[in-house]
Amino acid sequence: MTLFRGLLQTALVAVFLFASACETAPPVQEMSDARQAIAAAKEAGAAEKAAFHLKAAEDYLDSAEKALNDRDYSEARYDARQAKMKALDALKASEDSE
Repeated sequence: MTLFRGLLQTALVAVFLFASACETAPPVQEMSDARQAIAAAKEAGAAEKAAFHLKAAEDYLDSAEKALNDRDYSEARYDARQAKMKALDALKASEDSE
């Protein structure tokens, strides 16, 4: 039983370390995805056809950039993902209005 407990503790420590390591790296891919989605929405005319969604996307991206500068990578990652989702909403709204 002691061997099992030791293995379980080791596994839990490994999972914790892996999970915490994920948040120590800047969200480079998420930031890039958000910027690309915003650019695509703008190209599709979102500034005129879906300004509300586009503004929300840009606001989230601004927030992500500030969090990134503060090295709050978890917050930056979350905001970048939100920016991408809002930009995709803007893109869809732009395409639907045609």
